[in-house]
Amino acid sequence: MNVRSLLQFAALLIGLSGIPSGVFAQTSAMKEAAPADTERVTYHWAQVDGLKIFYREAGPKNAPTLVLLHGYPSSSHMFRNLIPALSDKYHIIAPDYPGFGYSDSPSPEQYAYTFDHLADTVDHFLDQRGITKYSIYIQDYGAPVGFRLATRHPDRVQAIISQNGNAYDEGLAPFWAEFLYPYWKYPNPTTEAKVRQILTPELTKFQYTQGFRNPENASPDSYIFDQMTLDRPGNDKIQLALFYDYRKNPPLYASWHEYLRKYHPPVLAIWGKNDPVFLPAGAEAFAKDDPRAEVRLLDTGHFALEEDAAIIAQNIREFLAKTVK
Repeated sequence: MNVRSLLQFAALLIGLSGIPSGVFAQTSAMKEAAPADTERVTYHWAQVDGLKIFYREAGPKNAPTLVLLHGYPSSSHMFRNLIPALSDKYHIIAPDYPGFGYSDSPSPEQYAYTFDHLADTVDHFLDQRGITKYSIYIQDYGAPVGFRLATRHPDRVQAIISQNGNAYDEGLAPFWAEFLYPYWKYPNPTTEAKVRQILTPELTKFQYTQGFRNPENASPDSYIFDQMTLDRPGNDKIQLALFYDYRKNPPLYASWHEYLRKYHPPVLAIWGKNDPVFLPAGAEAFAKDDPRAEVRLLDTGHFALEEDAAIIAQNIREFLAKTVK
């Protein structure tokens, strides 16, 4: 090594000696704290029945699977805080339905926007992914989609987590009589105008903040992102079709109750008790058909994950640890 090289090496050592030792400790800690690849949330699209279906996925593929089924007007985006809280122990998969989030949004002339068809698409998506045993997390629209899957495949669904996912008449708040019942009975421009109020930014934010202990706990990312998807050209017709088709869900409640009584899937009903859309009586009603159902009422609203994701995640972990192996 020549003199010039020695001087350069000495300068390097002097420079390194000036770096606080804590930097090296922090770097080492960051490496240790980095999530395992299996825990990292990844983002994908799958071709299902000719449509691009977006989904989020995390967790070990060989772990028990939990399928997250979102509500209106959201998408898998609503689970952005829940997925990392569960993915160390469970395989999590969360698709966006057609017409929602990042999935394709064909017109109602190209895709029949019914809850039967949404369930078909999710069913085919899960088949394509090779997922034949799973638990379901159902919220809002996730309930009619999830119960269709469960009644079709009672051997596949291992447990049900209902977070403001309704399956009982007792759970239908006055919201439905105000906005939807007239439209179901007499679909015309007057009743449609009332339903269209649900598509406005005011009503979208209302669903995210009403009943919260602190409305500022709801990230604006949630309702602003949802409103952006609602405002896409043609999306209003998609949502109107689903609003009208929802009338077919309450008549199916009895068959869903029979499924609960016959197959006894473990049930955790964890609800925001201040929900203006689905009343807490809907959570408590699960105990009528499954006396072992666990019911937890939280002091929050419809999109409870925005305010109580950590509490919900902990309850899910405890529930699944007892019921799914």
